[in-house]
Amino acid sequence: MKPWVIIPAFNEAPAVGAAVRGVQPYAAQVVVVDDGSTDATAATAREAGAIVLRHFVNRGYGAALVTGSTYAFRAGADIIAHFDADGQFDPVDIPKLAAALTPGKPSVALGSRFLGHVEGLSLRRRLTLKLAILFTWAVSGIKLSDAHNGMRAFTRQAWQGMRWQQDLMAYSSEVIDELARLKIKPVEVPVTVRYTVYSRKSSKQGRFPVLRILRDMFVGRLMR
Repeated sequence: MKPWVIIPAFNEAPAVGAAVRGVQPYAAQVVVVDDGSTDATAATAREAGAIVLRHFVNRGYGAALVTGSTYAFRAGADIIAHFDADGQFDPVDIPKLAAALTPGKPSVALGSRFLGHVEGLSLRRRLTLKLAILFTWAVSGIKLSDAHNGMRAFTRQAWQGMRWQQDLMAYSSEVIDELARLKIKPVEVPVTVRYTVYSRKSSKQGRFPVLRILRDMFVGRLMR
């Protein structure tokens, strides 16, 4: 079963077209959520063949994923997968995420670069991601090999039980919190992540991605 693929995008006009075309062979539908972009992100994604939803203002990574995922399930999707617009993920991993789900049950698959393959990962970011793993384990009780990976897949039954509050990068931590609350055991799937010059400079990453990840994780925990 092919998933609907949700791609959040903020000022990703240089890369989003390639991302859409890359995932199309593995997707039932591709939904791009233009999160308040000021460039040609929406037009580029639409020309590549995606369904395009738009936020009039930049609400954040998590808000874009919730908008796109909710739309897909309301439109009839049984499973969805999350994918980034900046080119750091490999589309061939999408079927592996979908295959790891249990159809008709609350099931979630999480991508893991540390079980799979990672290129161009700086030592500072590697240490930050390892710290995120320990933090997630301590607060949620769920032990993962990669706690902050944007490739993930959900069945309709899993998504319907989840409550979303985090609009920013803390959404990634909130996913794990919701899995713990609902007692859903996720399946980790080896995936490939490639950090390119473009992906390191993309709008989602921000100027100081390490500090933003840590900040959003701790702020997100305090707000729950």
